[in-house]
Amino acid sequence: GHSCFLVETSSHRLIIDPFLTGNPLATAKAEDIKCDYVLLTHGHEDHFGDAVEIAKANDATVIANFETAMVANKRGAKAHPMQPGGAWQFPFGRVKFTIAHHSSSLDHGDGFSYMGNPAGILITADGKTLFHAGDTALFLDMKLIGELDRIDLALLPIGDNFTMGPEDAARAVEFLNAKAAIPMHYGTFPLIDVDPQRFVDADKTGAARILERGASYQP
Repeated sequence: GHSCFLVETSSHRLIIDPFLTGNPLATAKAEDIKCDYVLLTHGHEDHFGDAVEIAKANDATVIANFETAMVANKRGAKAHPMQPGGAWQFPFGRVKFTIAHHSSSLDHGDGFSYMGNPAGILITADGKTLFHAGDTALFLDMKLIGELDRIDLALLPIGDNFTMGPEDAARAVEFLNAKAAIPMHYGTFPLIDVDPQRFVDADKTGAARILERGASYQP
């Protein structure tokens, strides 16, 4: 639910933005997650979520922007820092961070701390490329992302207010030239309570797919 996805490659399991505890629509508990890597798009609590707890329980590595990775590391998790524009070859495949237009901070209870630049994440494994856009507005450079990588599946926020709305996300599908696109970051809270059918209706490419929480999809 929200922006959290469990990605299964032929050799490893990755979880992205594991906001489970405190997520009213989550279909899994943090203690039940089994994975090798935890990937984070940015530091907001509804994305950072249970990252450290899951990473420590699984001896998994957190992959995130430098500041977010260092916070996870200081809290006891293994971490691999990255930044937008950079790529790295991991045992499961290639990860590249892209830009995202948003913000990134973490609430420590007595104020917010800076958590580096927000990002999107390209994951290429087993001959397929997944793009998790993170929290972002629509931006024209999505065309460049789609030109540099053939995207088999894009995960795009549609909740509006804090990110793209359904119509902008549908335009993002065109920019990215994605073969398939799944909406995320909607319905969890009143401010992002958006009907995902609007995304499907606005998509002119036929790529839009609504994935129910707890369900799976194979590109």
